[in-house]
Amino acid sequence: MNILIYGAGVIGCELAHMLCKRNDVTLLARGEWKKTIDKNGLVIRHYLQMKTTVDRLKTIDVLEEDDKYDLIFVVMQAFQLTEVIPFIAKNASSHIVFVGNNMTAQETARMAITDSPMEKEIAFGFQGTAGRRENGKVISLHAGVGMTVGGFDEPLLEQFQRRLKMAFGGTGYHLTWENQMDTWLKCHAAWVLPICYVCYITDGCLPRATHRLRKAILDADLEGYRVLQKLGYSILPVGDEKWFSGLKRPIMAAIFFVIYKTPIGRLMASDHAMHAVSEMQYLDAEFETLRKKAGIPTPTWDSLRKESKINERLVRKI
Repeated sequence: MNILIYGAGVIGCELAHMLCKRNDVTLLARGEWKKTIDKNGLVIRHYLQMKTTVDRLKTIDVLEEDDKYDLIFVVMQAFQLTEVIPFIAKNASSHIVFVGNNMTAQETARMAITDSPMEKEIAFGFQGTAGRRENGKVISLHAGVGMTVGGFDEPLLEQFQRRLKMAFGGTGYHLTWENQMDTWLKCHAAWVLPICYVCYITDGCLPRATHRLRKAILDADLEGYRVLQKLGYSILPVGDEKWFSGLKRPIMAAIFFVIYKTPIGRLMASDHAMHAVSEMQYLDAEFETLRKKAGIPTPTWDSLRKESKINERLVRKI
């Protein structure tokens, strides 16, 4: 299949690496990073697997209206989507998957469809890959690459599912189907934001996170889930809230402790939080809208958010 990966960050590069095993993949990259890939190939150091791969890919820096692909994966930070969607909408390709954090999936789909001169089918996905770029290569952290994917509030059409299965067939990439991706992505934001706040409190050094902060993350995650439940959202994945209370909580606390005290925490959380500050602002602002609408007490969430000074940090970044 002829596939475009629109965006060459860590997630987009890992996705391109997996898909190019069985497909004709083009990667949209820009600037010095595009020059590096063109010269040296896409070099990825797979941290946990202790191996390095090099893929030779076609790259572009502009998506033209008549460039047609069987699938386009848009892998951009959420706050950048308003700039990207007009190019996607005008393009001749019909099957689009927006990958990554997105608190307004319904609005994203509406913009991509309404402004398009041709019929489009829209999906949303989230790939569990973390890491960073350094010295001309990607440092990728994953225990097995896969994507949770589906429509924003309904199942994907069978034909779209078949197309995705065909693209990933034989690559070792795992697809998890989710019919309510808008809800799933909101739940993910509730889970990740307290971790982000602690990244800022510790200035990106998670090993400095105290017992108080580690406990506060668990309490704040549970408060975030309660906000969503108050607004009528289900918790997805189903039962995820049980990891933050009751018998499962000590297991989650132990997992977090290992993550924070090892380099895994840097790759999984703090690298992204410290380098994608504007995206964290977007998630924070969107979740604040939901939190205020729910109108329920969230004392631990409020305390972490205030201590993180997230808005002050973002003002300095802009």
